[in-house]
Amino acid sequence: MRTQLIGRSPLVATRLSYGCWRLVSTMNPAEVTPDREAEGRRAVIAAYEAGYTLFDHADIYCAGVCEKVFGDVLRQVAGMRDRVLIATKCGIILPAPGVQHRYDFSRDHILRSCEQSLQRLGVDTIDLYQLHRPDLLMNPAEVAGAFNTLRQQGKVGEFGVSNFSPSFVTALQSACPFPLAVNQVEVHLARLDCFYDGTLDQCLAQKITPMAWSPLGGGVLGDGGTVEASNPKAAVLSKLQHVMDEVAGKYGISRSVLAVAWLLKHPSGIVPIIGTIKPQRIAEMVKADDVELSREDWYKLLVAARGEALP
Repeated sequence: MRTQLIGRSPLVATRLSYGCWRLVSTMNPAEVTPDREAEGRRAVIAAYEAGYTLFDHADIYCAGVCEKVFGDVLRQVAGMRDRVLIATKCGIILPAPGVQHRYDFSRDHILRSCEQSLQRLGVDTIDLYQLHRPDLLMNPAEVAGAFNTLRQQGKVGEFGVSNFSPSFVTALQSACPFPLAVNQVEVHLARLDCFYDGTLDQCLAQKITPMAWSPLGGGVLGDGGTVEASNPKAAVLSKLQHVMDEVAGKYGISRSVLAVAWLLKHPSGIVPIIGTIKPQRIAEMVKADDVELSREDWYKLLVAARGEALP
């Protein structure tokens, strides 16, 4: 795969990232079995062998089990740590008996969460550390102070955010003495908000790399994806699938690969996060890096996704 710089940082990664949230096929640690852990390790190795160099995590992915499984692979595969970039996220506290579901960007929580992720991953440094979802009580100066501490301690290389609006990015960046490297957002043909709400414009202007989670729209844009009749956008999505199949056939690729290639066309340098744990599918998605969509075909897909003509 071709590579690109991540934001204004010195990090260089492949144009596709491998997302680790599905590694053990559950978000419930009680449901994790040795077979599921083994399947997760095979998926990570498949992504590594297919050329992916940026691996995306979060502390809440199966309550840290996914980070631990990845750490097991790092110990298993000689030299892998030196060839990959590790990204992970913090800031979400999930509901539990006696625990309020909330977001927490306090200094103590950021520092503690980072230390726990380091231990589970079995590494000394996280290459890219992100805040997972906007905390409405965020104090930009406090967050910047926590970031500075982690960088000075050598525990984190670069920082970014996830699911942030442009105004939230601006508020945090105003207090950070170094540029934020990424904003990880949901963007795909079935969710176009980032093209119109200023998110991608800000990424272009400030050289922030957008990372795209769920690039296949939860499967609806992928091969075999179905549209529920109860979906309020059923008619638009069904037409979109038809147009995608038509364009994919023109380029000799699958619908899934087309969905990812469509994102790669954008000049902001969107890095789609591939989340399947099937080795064959992991390898197949790399084909998107070789697809050069014409502007005509890119807009043909956009119009189908909008469900209405351009102004």
